[in-house]
Amino acid sequence: QVQLVESGGGLVQPGGSLRLSCVASRFTLDGHAIGWFRQAPGKEREGISCIDASESSDGSPEYADSVKGRFTISRDNAKNTVYLQMNSLKPEDTAVYYCAAATWSECWLGYRPPYTDFFSWGQGTQVTVSS
Repeated sequence: QVQLVESGGGLVQPGGSLRLSCVASRFTLDGHAIGWFRQAPGKEREGISCIDASESSDGSPEYADSVKGRFTISRDNAKNTVYLQMNSLKPEDTAVYYCAAATWSECWLGYRPPYTDFFSWGQGTQVTVSS
C-alpha cells in the first residue's frame, strides 16, 4: 500500500524550530509535487506549502501567507523524502501536520483548496508550540 509517513513533530517553545520529514513507502516521490498541510482542532485543513517534483524546477515553492518567511520546504529525491523546516514557531502553528503527493508534478497545476488531487495522505505528526 502506498503510504507517506510524517515525522519530526513534537513540543517546542515559541520561537523554536522543528524539521518535519515526509518519507514514502512503496512509492517514489519523484515525478510528484508534494504538499504539506496542517489541521488544528476545530479548524479546516490548511495547505501551507508545496514543492514541485523536480529539485531543479524553475518554479518556486509555494507557501501560505501564515508561514511565509518562517517555513522552508525542500526535497531530496534520492532519499525519497520531503522536508519542512519550521522556524520562529508560534502557538498558532500548533496542529497535526500532514504531507501528501499530488497527481501532477508542478504546484501551479492544482495546489488550491480542496486539494482533491492529493493522495497517499500520511497519519500526520503533532506539532505543539507552547511555553
